[in-house]
Amino acid sequence: MNILSGISDFFGLNIGSTAIRLVQLRGNSTSKSLVRYAYVPIDSKVSQSDAKGDQQRLAEVIADLVGKAQVSTKNVAVGVPAQRIFTTVVDMDRLPKAELAKSIRFQVDSLIPTPIAESKFDWQLLGDSPADKNKVEVLLSSVTNSFVEKYLDMLEGIGLNVIAFEPDTMALCRALTAPGTTAPQVIINIDSKSTDLAIIMNDAPRLTRSIPTGSEALIRTGAQNLNVDEKQAEQLIFKFGLGKDKLEGQVHQAIIGTIDSIINEIEKSLKFFAARYANVKIDRIIVTGAASTLPEFPVYLANKFGLNVEIGNAWRNVVYDPSRQNELLTVSNHFAIAAGLAERTNG
Repeated sequence: MNILSGISDFFGLNIGSTAIRLVQLRGNSTSKSLVRYAYVPIDSKVSQSDAKGDQQRLAEVIADLVGKAQVSTKNVAVGVPAQRIFTTVVDMDRLPKAELAKSIRFQVDSLIPTPIAESKFDWQLLGDSPADKNKVEVLLSSVTNSFVEKYLDMLEGIGLNVIAFEPDTMALCRALTAPGTTAPQVIINIDSKSTDLAIIMNDAPRLTRSIPTGSEALIRTGAQNLNVDEKQAEQLIFKFGLGKDKLEGQVHQAIIGTIDSIINEIEKSLKFFAARYANVKIDRIIVTGAASTLPEFPVYLANKFGLNVEIGNAWRNVVYDPSRQNELLTVSNHFAIAAGLAERTNG
């Protein structure tokens, strides 16, 4: 959802539930170099709140981060959390692009869950429909005006110029896959509050979902089942994970129910994709966030679905000094959304 076009100097801003992250790149659409990246933790009670005082606090945290990171531009592309945005793929009549745009505007009220008068929407032509040769596939996204205006007011209030809003899942796909990738790939990002899933094919998401179970639920369940406090549970979970041979498998047993609830939802999404794209084979699963740092989880996924599982690299499409490789890979699982936003091409 571009607000301004043709701006090449900007940074990506990921306003997460427990941290704010930014990435600034420099270069053209085929090669972008890392200028700077930064993050600051934030209380989820502040980041998730609509209260005026909390919004002011959030704005101050962002302004402080931008200042300390010495970002050289006021232009910013902002991520929209998956649970705040509606994204779907619809089949439309095959029409010239101008007529297709009119048709979508005419029908959009029946395609999105919120009234069109209260929403902003964007669409992208994907290609031929797999279900009907006389139709085309269109990726449709919408977000409420109130959410966009809240972020606009907050960010403009600290002197930033918002050039685009984009779904977090779109940014994840851009950062974690190579440009021009045609084979379907599944992106799984376990965040603190949710697990975001996207299936990308031919450089565009064909299915996106936000599963309302994340690392906080894992830690909470682990703490209850292991009879320890949440800080201890977090340490144990991210040290031993799903390893059955560690601590007599106690950690595995404590969290496997929650893990399997996430796996079941992933399986439903894969079945839905397979039903629509009957002759298409998924190539691999790419994991990031807690999904990439929870021991044995990638192996568990691979065994469950019989697919190759790859640890995502947020910097795979970014040029940087080789001496920084270890530093950047250490934080990679936290920066895919911000990096993907910074890799946008506006125009």
